[in-house]
Amino acid sequence: MYQRAKGVSDKKPFGTELNVYAEGYTWLTHSMAPRPVAEHPVETFRISVGGAACRKPYSASIYNISAMSFGSLSASAIRALNKGAKQGDFAHNTGEGGVSRYHQEFGGDLIWQIGTGYFGCRTGDGDFDADRFAAQASLEQIRLIEIKISQGAKPGHGGILPAAKITPEIAEARGVPRGADCVSPAYHRAFGTPIELLEFTARLRELSGGKPVGFKLCVGRPDEFFAVCKAMVDTGLAPDFITVDGAEGGTGAAPIEFSDHIGLPAREGILFVHNALVGVNVRESIRIIAAGKLISGFDIAVALALGADLCNTARGFMFALGCIQAQTCHTNQCPVGVATQRRSLQRALVVSDKAQRVRNFHRKTVAALAEVVAAAGLDDPGRLEASHIFQRTSPAEIKSFDQLYTFYEPGQLLDGRAGDRLQRFWDIADASRFGPK
Repeated sequence: MYQRAKGVSDKKPFGTELNVYAEGYTWLTHSMAPRPVAEHPVETFRISVGGAACRKPYSASIYNISAMSFGSLSASAIRALNKGAKQGDFAHNTGEGGVSRYHQEFGGDLIWQIGTGYFGCRTGDGDFDADRFAAQASLEQIRLIEIKISQGAKPGHGGILPAAKITPEIAEARGVPRGADCVSPAYHRAFGTPIELLEFTARLRELSGGKPVGFKLCVGRPDEFFAVCKAMVDTGLAPDFITVDGAEGGTGAAPIEFSDHIGLPAREGILFVHNALVGVNVRESIRIIAAGKLISGFDIAVALALGADLCNTARGFMFALGCIQAQTCHTNQCPVGVATQRRSLQRALVVSDKAQRVRNFHRKTVAALAEVVAAAGLDDPGRLEASHIFQRTSPAEIKSFDQLYTFYEPGQLLDGRAGDRLQRFWDIADASRFGPK
């Protein structure tokens, strides 16, 4: 990550340091007839996001900056990320902390994340404010709108930004007063059922003038996501995209119980969501965005082979900014100026320098993906399939992903064929509530 961000050689001698005979070792099968490497992958590896109900679809890069809020990150970090996104023509997710003046300074494309605190579109009591949302969403720089249900680092957990850390700029971006703790609840007030979630999604799409709207989650209870799928079938409403965050992801601080033992890992999460959408015949109109430690061209290829359309990363771009894993993110003492509101520490991060590194990391990682795709004998990453990826399951056995995992046929859930492990979750899923019948 550091080498690609700095624009220096990312090659290494003497072969792999991984144990290729260890259980879990994973690789891509190359072709005896590889294809020419795409000459301009940053420009050509793009995915249109926006279903039939969307009037302003967005052509997204296959690789973008995942959610990190102003407040968690410094003003300098936000400015560098957005300037790099602008230079490299990819998208920058705001995180749930709102759209700050620093997100807007350089004009890079934004994915505006709406969390449980409704920062930037909230009433004084913390409820959703439709008028404030519409005013903010009209900003041309905002290309996608993402409702955050949960995140990989701490799914099902809220958060608090202590009053002492709330600067005038943070208060402005979030629409909260100074002098009081800023609370992000664990749950949403704007909806309470799967049907209401889809209705809220449709409402935001209309209020934004037809921009693509989706939601982000780390997969938890299977019956609850199945309930959302049943709600799609019952109402005809659907998001334009779903971001699947893996439990291994997360750049911020979280309780160890949550970061270590709650949430579905990215591979299983991506496949579960892909199968569920295929199973109710809505997959073609909904994009899947994968997140969770996807920091190399191979990581992206694996996510695409399992069903994702495009990918986000936070960790990779944090490293591009100069993160040294000091693990002081939650203390306001970040020594390199990435995760602190102290101006004296922020001076360590030179925006013009780090913006170029952000762009470099994106460009070189997408270029690496292009080489991987070409080695597999393909012209386009969208043609990657589960049969292209193998994994060692024991010292003497290997399986391709299409042997290792189950992939649904169109309409399979509607036909009552969820499979031995998941049928009971489909049977108890209820579009009118989160939780079993």
